[in-house]
Parts: sequence; structure tokens; C-alpha cells
Amino acid sequence: MNENTSFFTGALDLYIGSILKYFFFAGIPFLIFYVFFPNSFKNNKIQEGHHSKKSDFIREVYFSNQSLIISLFMTAPLLFTPVVKYTAFTFSFTHLKYVSVWWSPLILLVVFILHDTYFYWVHVLFHKPFFLKHFHIVHHKSHNPTSLSSLSFSYTEAIFQMFFNIIIVFLVPLDETIIIIFGIVAFICNSYGHLGYEIMPLGFRKSFLFPILVTSTHHNLHHSKTHYNFGLYFRFWDRLMKTEYPKYEELYDKIQARRMAKITS
Repeated sequence: MNENTSFFTGALDLYIGSILKYFFFAGIPFLIFYVFFPNSFKNNKIQEGHHSKKSDFIREVYFSNQSLIISLFMTAPLLFTPVVKYTAFTFSFTHLKYVSVWWSPLILLVVFILHDTYFYWVHVLFHKPFFLKHFHIVHHKSHNPTSLSSLSFSYTEAIFQMFFNIIIVFLVPLDETIIIIFGIVAFICNSYGHLGYEIMPLGFRKSFLFPILVTSTHHNLHHSKTHYNFGLYFRFWDRLMKTEYPKYEELYDKIQARRMAKITS
């Protein structure tokens, strides 16, 4: 990730890596839950019914790929041209003994908090009538979403969403490992949020993480109720701004009780 890497080689590697992440973390769950074993997970289904049109899946894949290409054009120039010298990639604590042990996890946490904050407020913006009607509607065509819809944005919204990549490389000291881990975890969380099935362990409800983290049920309610649950990873902005769906926990408990009934039957 520097100016010595050929721009075209770096950009191609970046795009291939993005496509592979989309296939593994969005495509494979889609095949498991919607193609091969839907009946095995019917008690995990959040909304009743399934997509009935092949065109829904094609649309989701098309717009997700468009978002990946937009992300590529916005990110590659920062990583594979001399511009990289002016980013936070030039900042490193790796030469300081012991610091790197806690530095990477701390930076990752900061990046996820910043991304969640950025996503929340951009998401709220795109629910204003003009933006919702002309741009965000592409994403909300997936009323009963699947993992394939995780990056299904209009080109305008994709630019807004991917602009975070530009902000973060100038704002926070990063290295290649942090970028890779962040990209993978973000993909997994996004695909899980759009999965349409609740797969969290049954014990998660009583853990200290439940009031903090977004679940698939939480984000699914955003697609079905539209003007609630704007968060990406964490619940705190929704709870602070009172945009969390009031009956979220009730619905989550209902789904988990249905799962428990199947296990004990």
C-alpha cells in the first residue's frame, strides 16, 4: 500500500479482494439461507416470506458491484499514488516496544466508532424526503433484505458512504493489517445485518453486549419500518436520538423464543 505499487496492479488487487469479500460474506450466506437450506432456518426468519423474484437478487448484486467500483475509484488513488505520503499511513508506532500490542485494537475500536457515527448521520440525511425519494430508495427496494443487498446503493449514496474511506486515511493512523481487518469485519457485520435471519447465539440476549451491538433483527426493522434503527454496528446513536424502534427487543425475544422452541422440541 504505497506509491511504489503500480496503480493499476494495486487497484486490480483491491477490486478482486472486494469481490471476493462480497462473495464469501454476502454470497455464501445467501446460498445457505435462501437457496440450499431455507427450511432448516425458517424459525430464524425475521420477516415472513422470501424474495420471490430473481430480479430482486440481480438488482442487489448489480448495485452492490457498482458500490464496490465507486469505492475503488475513491480509495485506490489514496493508496497507490504519491498521495499516500500525505495520509496517516506514514504514521507508525511499530518502532516503540510494547505499544503495538494495544495500539491496533484501540485504533480498530476508534475506526468502528467513527464509521458508525458517520454512517448514522449520513443515513439519517438520506432519509430526508428528497434523498429518500431520489437516492436511498434503491437500498429500500430490498424491503425484505438478503445479504446480497448489503451494499446495494445508488451511485450518489455510494459516494457519500465511501467518502468515509477518504476521511479515515487522513484522520487516523492506520496500517495494512488494520485496513484488512476493518474491511473484513465491516463486510461481515453488514451482511449479517441484511441477512434476514437472526443467528445470534441464544445467550447473547443476557450478555453485556446486547444493549451495545446491532443485530440482524435490529437492522431488518429499518427495512420494514423505514424510519427507525439507523445504526450500523452500535445501538447508542439510535438510543440517544430516540430513533430505535420501540418494540425491537420484543421482536428479538419473540424470534429467539421461536428458535428455542425448535431446539427443545
